[in-house]
Amino acid sequence: MFGDLRRALALLELQPTRVAVAVAAGVATLGSALALAAVSAWLITRAWQMPPVLDLTVAVVAVRALGISRGVFRYLERLSTHDTALRGMTSARTRLYERLASGNRAAAVTLRRGDLMARAGSDVDVLGDVVVRAVVPICVSVIMMVAAVALLAFISTGAAAILFVALLIAGVLAPVLAARAAALAETEGANARAEFAEIAVRALDHGPELRVAGRLDETVEAARSANRESVHARDRAAIPGAFADAALPLAIGASVLGSLLVGMALYGPTGGTEGGMTPMALAVIVLVPLAAFEATSVLPSAAVALTRARVSASRIVALLDAAERPQWDDRQPPAALGREDAVSLATVESGSRVAVVGPSGVGKTTLLMQLGGLIPAPIGVIEGARFFAEDAHLFETSILENLRVARGDIDPSEAVEMLTKVGLGEWIAELPDGVDTTLVGGARAVSGGQRRRLLLARALLSEAPALLLDEPTEHLDDASGSELVRRLLDREDDLIDRARIVVLVTHQLPPDTQADLVIDLAVSPPEKSRKNPLRSPISGRTLTSTRERRWSEVDEL
Repeated sequence: MFGDLRRALALLELQPTRVAVAVAAGVATLGSALALAAVSAWLITRAWQMPPVLDLTVAVVAVRALGISRGVFRYLERLSTHDTALRGMTSARTRLYERLASGNRAAAVTLRRGDLMARAGSDVDVLGDVVVRAVVPICVSVIMMVAAVALLAFISTGAAAILFVALLIAGVLAPVLAARAAALAETEGANARAEFAEIAVRALDHGPELRVAGRLDETVEAARSANRESVHARDRAAIPGAFADAALPLAIGASVLGSLLVGMALYGPTGGTEGGMTPMALAVIVLVPLAAFEATSVLPSAAVALTRARVSASRIVALLDAAERPQWDDRQPPAALGREDAVSLATVESGSRVAVVGPSGVGKTTLLMQLGGLIPAPIGVIEGARFFAEDAHLFETSILENLRVARGDIDPSEAVEMLTKVGLGEWIAELPDGVDTTLVGGARAVSGGQRRRLLLARALLSEAPALLLDEPTEHLDDASGSELVRRLLDREDDLIDRARIVVLVTHQLPPDTQADLVIDLAVSPPEKSRKNPLRSPISGRTLTSTRERRWSEVDEL
């Protein structure tokens, strides 16, 4: 587990200089508090002796300076620590995205959407928390614990020994108990939280469809059940967490009381000679531990952060390992099928329009993902193909920037032209800022039909030589959807460049399309397909033989 954490933390690319600056600021903060306690103890006891005022001047100024410097150094420590963490999180996400983009694409597409969002989002945030809540605080605490024990050892070895034991309880036992509590909460609740995220995303993205299908209440209840299980896991973890919270005040009380008893046993009128202890030394050994425990107070939360980070790190590393695996495992990768070669199930040429139809669950989306090389398949891939999913993400930014996801050099006029072609011209014209209008809430800012048209415009603006479109007209009315499908499958239409291959998945295909090829995945195996052979509307060529050759591969989807 710690090996996974080390690998995941390497994604942060932490710069030692920045970490050292944060640790130095933290040491200066707690050092000011420790010195303030010692100087204050001396000042209180010395003032009790009513010396000349000038004898106290330096101590008074030092108390004021240390009080001010503590706040200043705390601010600098927070600033440097968060700067280091945020830079590291940016680096981690960048490297994670690059690895996913360049590696085995099945690593991302085979995960549930909520799970993928959790790994790239909250899990990376947890790694950033390690810097703020664990790495820097632990380094600072160790340094200050050693300094506090060393300071008391110059005055009384007995008081230093008591402080050392108490610091071990507060700095080791309490974090161990806190880590145990966090481990229970994380290991038992992680699956429930991931399931809750997946169900919640499904309910938010497909609420209207679920309501029409009569499954919205069932989905909401499943989300509630997963959330309750997560809460129960936290409740089971409360017991060791309570002992961890109690360990710190008990250790502080024991240390102060023990130091007081040691001081009283050694106190004498000899002013510290022959083993005696002066009043000022007694005050120091009693008050200094109070400041020393400030360094250990953050260690339980540091242990919790490390425990959570271990769980998150294992999930991130699993994703990275999946991305680094060969695309085709131990098999030879199928030969890339050029635009003038075959498209898995049937032969197409440059500029061909292919429609794939069939009911839900028959494997249409899986087929597109295999043709695009997103998941391993024995049927081959289309060279240069780009898969555009029906649930692709709309970002909370401008419409223009959402289109630039496909191609970064799209200008406003080009964007408006394409949006007009897909039927959003009037809507764009009514917006106050046109294509610069921000989609507040992402997909929630538009209707289901507008979202599909935006995603279609994004796909058409890409430079991919072959487009794999998954249900591009879902949520559109029958007339508009049918018209758009006809245009997408017509070589002569100016909606898509004639040289590009289009493979379009749809539930219902209009009867008068000009598709070069129609693949019906609902057709029975070869015995039935002979009675209903597939035909190309252009060539009239019977595709039964191709169907027979490839049916066993389609049946595996």
